Amino acid sequence: MINFRKIKQLKSSYTVKFGAVLCVLILNGCDNNVNLKQLCSENAEICNEFGKDSWCKVQRIDVATNRIKVKNNNFDADKYKLLIAYEGYIKCMSLASQIQHKKLKEKTTLRKDNLLKAKAQLSQLTEQSANSKHPHLLYYHWSRESNDLALENFLQLEGDPVLENSTAQFHLATYYIKRNSKKTLGLLYHALELHQPGSELSPEILQSLVTIFAKKKQYKQAYIWLRTYQLLQDEPDEMIETSLNSYQQAKTLDAEFLDKVASTTLAKIESGQFSSPNY
Repeated sequence: MINFRKIKQLKSSYTVKFGAVLCVLILNGCDNNVNLKQLCSENAEICNEFGKDSWCKVQRIDVATNRIKVKNNNFDADKYKLLIAYEGYIKCMSLASQIQHKKLKEKTTLRKDNLLKAKAQLSQLTEQSANSKHPHLLYYHWSRESNDLALENFLQLEGDPVLENSTAQFHLATYYIKRNSKKTLGLLYHALELHQPGSELSPEILQSLVTIFAKKKQYKQAYIWLRTYQLLQDEPDEMIETSLNSYQQAKTLDAEFLDKVASTTLAKIESGQFSSPNY
């Protein structure tokens, strides 16, 4: 059967893999030829925020690059990305700080200090952005802080062009997923329609589609979206593959045909040519 617990675990691994690609792009230089080394030479206090450690390097770079963006532009959209970056670093460092070094006890202390710093920065930025009207931040303060006023303001934007992007459509879907499954499907599909080629495709959208169709007992659709999720990984995951095979056998599905559908679907999404199907 479909292993949803494993799917949730893979969310963080996909973020790390994508972050590694992003790191390479940054180190090789962006369009304006400004690389990470140069950015850090100009923003030493940001790049040295955390004590250097071999663990969570990708997440640390993600925090630093987004902090520099906030410092230079102070855009609310960048503040949202920075909040997410801090969450990623905290999640990673929470695990790393539990590792006990018998010979290098200072490593454990360093990681605990880094974790505390990140939590303090996250709390401070959360407080500073509490009154923002940016839709991503409104969603953040509702989903993390249970801020009902933020939710009310966010929902009032429904239908507004400001929500015509993949991230905002997915955020709307997370609100409606327990309230209106048909509307949720429409929002998830629209999120895929709005996906920009070359940008990160959120695996959570695909996970949500798997969950919805499994609950609706539409097994072919559940299989297609789980296969699409699998194809999105840099390397095939054995546990997901086992789940797909078991699912195919239990429901006597035409796996060869459905795999082709999934492959075609992912290609359309990534090229910005996906169109919402009838549902």
